[in-house]
Amino acid sequence: MAATVTKSSGERRPGYGSLLRTPGAWTFLLPGFAARQPFAMLTLSIVLLVEHTTGSYGTAGAVAAATGVSMALFAPQSGRLADRWGQAAVLVPGVLLHTAAVALLTALALLDAPLWALFAAAVPAGASVPQVGPMVRARWAALLSGDTGGSGDSDASGASGATDASGASDAVHGGPGGGRGGPSPLLATAAAFESVTDELTFVIGPVLATALCIGVHPAAGLVAEGALTFLGGLLFAAQRRTQPSVQHAAGFSRGAAGGSTAAGHGAGKAGGSSGPAVRSGRRAERPASALSVPGVRVLAVLFLGIGSVFGGMQVSLTAFTEEIGHPGLNGALYGVFAGGNMLAGAVSGAVAWRRPAHRRLLIAYTALALATSPLWAVDSAVAVGALGLLVGLCIAPALVTGYTLVESLVPATARTEAFTWLTGAVALGQALAVTASGRLADGFGAHAGFTVPLAGTGLALLVAVALRTRLEPALPGRVVARGVDHRRAAAVD
Repeated sequence: MAATVTKSSGERRPGYGSLLRTPGAWTFLLPGFAARQPFAMLTLSIVLLVEHTTGSYGTAGAVAAATGVSMALFAPQSGRLADRWGQAAVLVPGVLLHTAAVALLTALALLDAPLWALFAAAVPAGASVPQVGPMVRARWAALLSGDTGGSGDSDASGASGATDASGASDAVHGGPGGGRGGPSPLLATAAAFESVTDELTFVIGPVLATALCIGVHPAAGLVAEGALTFLGGLLFAAQRRTQPSVQHAAGFSRGAAGGSTAAGHGAGKAGGSSGPAVRSGRRAERPASALSVPGVRVLAVLFLGIGSVFGGMQVSLTAFTEEIGHPGLNGALYGVFAGGNMLAGAVSGAVAWRRPAHRRLLIAYTALALATSPLWAVDSAVAVGALGLLVGLCIAPALVTGYTLVESLVPATARTEAFTWLTGAVALGQALAVTASGRLADGFGAHAGFTVPLAGTGLALLVAVALRTRLEPALPGRVVARGVDHRRAAAVD
């Protein structure tokens, strides 16, 4: 089904200006930017410190991978808890634990502790990484659909808890076109803006980590990461008025999770007795995981491949610049790669796309896989920089479109968890790629490490093509699942 963008005469498509004028946005954007900055510094700071103390990229990559794997496993649980109990309740203890774990890992590495001790410290350091990026995305989705409730509770089977990005609220605070009858046009803009913000952190973070580790001390990158996490995380957690409403009841039941979109859309509307929240006096079922939505699982595979690009580029660029005798170029080359990503993200948010999001995602991902294919064959810094820029330009459209699809595939009651599954998939892909690229760089040189992004994106693309129908949002009125106890069909309206 073709998607078109319609405009009335004189109506302007909402852009970044409209988005940033959303009331309350700046109260979480500024501390959120500071709090997510350390995420871009963690892996590279670990690689540079552990490589300095052990002399092995393979060992350094394995320790960094332990951090990434633990983050990928625990991040979705953090997101689910945030959906259920509120972001601040999860973020504050996580920030404190992460700061302590990073300090322990730094001390152990400097004391030449055995490898098992480094792994033991890396696991809690990764598991406790604050999921600020997904939390910011969840705040945008809630703010643009009028579903912010501070620390107050809401029942997901009632009107307040069922408000979501599909237009259940008439109050869209950021620009025209929201309200009943369709999703806010600012949602796609918000997804693009967050992608640009993410990439800005990946421009600043690796450059800052490299400068600190090489120019100040090998441990300076991790010290700065811990300090920024502590200060930024606590400031972000203090902004309670813009956090999504806390969902203590099931608006997204396990029986309603089998379709290509969540049956929770439409819960709480007039006449919505066939929705997943049954008003029969019986206790609602425990909310299902966002991963029970088939489209989210496909997106997780695609984001796993994107993570392989980030991880493979970080380690391979580090090894490449050392091979050519210019290690200081590492931060600059990675900055060019991330800068291309940021530029493409900004453009993606400004374009009025006519193709549906699930088709754009497959096109963008194909371009990304093709862009990674020649990296292993080049041997000059200029060529690597040019190809890195091209790869960066291809990543952002896939990321932006993937995050945009979450708005139509997942209800508000599970959205933070869905975002953390995708962020966790990136972290897991990055962790696996760091390990693989480190081993290949140690054994065969930096060129071998550059094959990892190609393998990761190529395999993910094959899976996405085979399962592409699961990325399509359900049509209005289409029956996608059955409600509690599978007694009645739940239609998406």
